Amino acid sequence: MEDEAATLPAGDQYDLAKVGAHWQQELERAQRYFKSWVDRCTKIEKIYLQQQADQTSAAKCRFPMLWANTSVLQPAVYARVPQPVVERRFKDSQPVARMASELVERNLAFTADEADLDSVMRAVRDDFLLCARGTVWLRYEADFEPIDMGVEPSDADDGLMGEEGLSPLEQITDERVCIDYVHWSDFLHSPARRWKDVTWVARRVPMTDEEFDKRFPQGRASLAANGGGSNHGTNSTERAQNEGKTYVWEIWCKTEDYTVWIAEGAPVALEVSEPPLKLTKFWPCPRPAFGTLSTGSLIPVPDYVYYQQQCDEIDTLTKRINKLTDQLRLKVFYPSGDGSVSPAIEKAMRPENDTVMVPIPEWAAFTDKGGSNAIVTLPIDQVQKVIVACIEVRKQLVEDVYQITGISDIVRGDTQASETATAQRIKSQWGSIRIRDRQAELARFARDVVNIAGEIICDQFQPETLMLVSGIQLPTAAQKQQVQMQMQQMQMGAQQAAMRAQQMGQPAPPPQPSQLPPEIQQMMQQPTIDEVVQLLRNDSVRGFRIDIETDSTIEPDEDAEKQRRMEFVEMVGGFMQQAGAIAQQTPMLVPVMVETLLFAARGFRAGRQLENTLEQVGAQLSQAATAPKPPPEPTPEQMINLKTAQVKAGAEERKAQLGVAQAEIEHRTTVEQARGDMAQQALQQFQAQSPIYQ
Repeated sequence: MEDEAATLPAGDQYDLAKVGAHWQQELERAQRYFKSWVDRCTKIEKIYLQQQADQTSAAKCRFPMLWANTSVLQPAVYARVPQPVVERRFKDSQPVARMASELVERNLAFTADEADLDSVMRAVRDDFLLCARGTVWLRYEADFEPIDMGVEPSDADDGLMGEEGLSPLEQITDERVCIDYVHWSDFLHSPARRWKDVTWVARRVPMTDEEFDKRFPQGRASLAANGGGSNHGTNSTERAQNEGKTYVWEIWCKTEDYTVWIAEGAPVALEVSEPPLKLTKFWPCPRPAFGTLSTGSLIPVPDYVYYQQQCDEIDTLTKRINKLTDQLRLKVFYPSGDGSVSPAIEKAMRPENDTVMVPIPEWAAFTDKGGSNAIVTLPIDQVQKVIVACIEVRKQLVEDVYQITGISDIVRGDTQASETATAQRIKSQWGSIRIRDRQAELARFARDVVNIAGEIICDQFQPETLMLVSGIQLPTAAQKQQVQMQMQQMQMGAQQAAMRAQQMGQPAPPPQPSQLPPEIQQMMQQPTIDEVVQLLRNDSVRGFRIDIETDSTIEPDEDAEKQRRMEFVEMVGGFMQQAGAIAQQTPMLVPVMVETLLFAARGFRAGRQLENTLEQVGAQLSQAATAPKPPPEPTPEQMINLKTAQVKAGAEERKAQLGVAQAEIEHRTTVEQARGDMAQQALQQFQAQSPIYQ
């Protein structure tokens, strides 16, 4: 798209008239590009629907080949809602990535139920089988309500908001991912050979007057001035469906990085804006589920085209068989004008008379003319032979159609009583090879739908919505920080108590381990919702991938599922039996064996549900194996010897204490005696010197 045709010279605002004229040309060009395919699909859809109607006329009766084939293929290519599986990109121990994967997976499962993904996929499947193309459109919706600030707004505040265009603060009350089915005739894209070369996609949205006025407040005046938006349809059904609705095209242009809303047939665009969603592949829709494609274009070829000629011949034979069947009636010729004989014969041959006795008064005349030989019937043997031949030819044509479409006898449920179970299993495996591509295409389409929904959830959903929908409550960083501060305060209080006791000369109290409630301990071990949301919002380091289980969209094979589970149980049981003996002999090898078990379990799809449990148990076993072993408990004899030794040691200790006390007493007695001797000597010296002073 040329810049001068799309934007004003300033480049910051689009000219709606120029944009509308340009995109009307683009839409018309795409419609011409797909016209032959649309006409063909319209005829095929009429054939499919007319075959289900009550057709009593033999001239109009058709063999329901298209409906029968479609009914057989419908449950074969898609039978149940896809199961989203969100896994870590690298199967290592990453608590944040694991919790993010669990949150996204649960939100995707809820979204699939809320958006009725099953009915959407079934509609896509029907378009895929009939028209060889089916698609959907994803969008994000949120409900808002004003935040109650607890203050009554004044008139001056209202006037200020009105003048400056300020809106009151709002908060999100609910948000969801909507998955809309798009009819094959309401979807367009730029002509291209490959999907990656497509530059724009568009869908036609029917809107009621209320929806249109709510979405485009100024759009009604534009439609009144420029016209457009009406679509009366080509038949009474479409006219009834389109009555009172305005058709608007929603266009996403990748080259210009904007979205355009334009009413059908209107020369002026209703709105031009930036894409409301920032998606990795830009498109709000996955690559359509394509049937048969050539490498030259993205115009698909419906399957019915390849056996349409056989279906026409089958219809012709069916009409012929019905007409010939009408000729299989008993037609009787008998002589007339024989008095009471002719009325009696006519009465006996009436269709409503199953068993009747008819008296014939002129029995002699009746026998003279040959009796029953007088009645001649029209031969129908040749008609019967022609009908049998037509049925055989039609049967062969039906077989040809089955060969063309790939519907094998085992898929249709035909088998022989003499076949063994192994032969039937081989036919079941090889009979579905030709429809595996269709199964894989619908599984790929479902995976792309869930991928886009997961990307919208990661980028748009609020933390409160993620936890509310998933039922997983994670702590915030503030809550964890508050608990850590409380623990630090407790530790500081214990340290201060020990310092006060030391200053007072008292023994310090023994350190008490921090006793936290179990739910608080579990909360501290979990990652915070802030860390999880940060990982989800960052596309470059998003540590998980979204996948669809390979056989989740088709009817499950119960025997195969049981076999996988039994193989997993046998693998785990045999490994644990062998690893137990090795662990007792060499405990250091327990971490290696735990990683080996996890490596083997991750290869089984049935073991995914037990992966987290195996990791937790393995971590506990590894920790227990590497921890130092406590000393072995003593035997009874060792306990007696230990008690005896303790008694002897106590006696010796008491004897030593008595010896120390006795020595201390003797020492004190000696000291006191020495002090007394010294005092007596001093007194004697004083008495000897006293006459001198006299």
